[in-house]
Amino acid sequence: MLQFSKRLASKGLKLSFAITLFISKSFNVVPERSGDSAVEIETISDGYDEGGFAEADSIHEYLKRMEACGSKTLTEIITKHRSSSNPIDCILYDPFLYWALDVVNKFGLVGAAFFTQPCAVNYVYYLVHHVLLKLPLVETPVSIPGLPLLELQDMPSFIYVQSQYPAYFDMVLNQISNADKAHFVLVNTFYNLEQEVVDSMSKFCPLLTIGPTVPSFYLDNRVQNDKDNDLNLYKLLDPSICTNWLNTKPERSVVMFPLEAWLV
Repeated sequence: MLQFSKRLASKGLKLSFAITLFISKSFNVVPERSGDSAVEIETISDGYDEGGFAEADSIHEYLKRMEACGSKTLTEIITKHRSSSNPIDCILYDPFLYWALDVVNKFGLVGAAFFTQPCAVNYVYYLVHHVLLKLPLVETPVSIPGLPLLELQDMPSFIYVQSQYPAYFDMVLNQISNADKAHFVLVNTFYNLEQEVVDSMSKFCPLLTIGPTVPSFYLDNRVQNDKDNDLNLYKLLDPSICTNWLNTKPERSVVMFPLEAWLV
């Protein structure tokens, strides 16, 4: 989402990027500047300003408290900007924070949900949430418009292991709960990559493909000095440590496994 914000800022739009107080105090947050444009950092509260998610007793408790505190502090940010020279007219939100759309509607703003996962994953969750795809799956392969026939192991992780992580399962379905009511649904993909499933999901949601959201340095260099993500949740190591280690390994012997992959 920050990468997309930087792209918009480079075109002259004024943007504020909201993160939790805990993240702002605990991690490396660098506001991005593109020429004369900047993405400013704002903070909202998740109700756990000192310890973040680790401070909560459960994911259910965390999400419930974040909805209450996040709605309140997001309202405060919008109210603060209403009297400025740049009042907020659109909220781009992560659909895991689906309640943000309620705040958006209260102020009569434009609301756009930003899905970071592939369109195929979002579409499967959409069908499950609206009971157009019933669980548990008893027959395979599964036929879904816009996708090839799928075996159980081809489904998103929380469909495949639904009973093992019920709280997370509810969380990924809730992100779909009001997506069709948003003014726009932005998906981090590109049309030629998922053409058929994008066309299928577009029948239910006002969907736009805006990916890939990676630093401009790796795409077209249209955003000045955009070479990295600028928001790092962990202290960065000297890159040479990794490259030197890789150079000691035989060719094609190392497999990259991103830690966030299980969330899909």
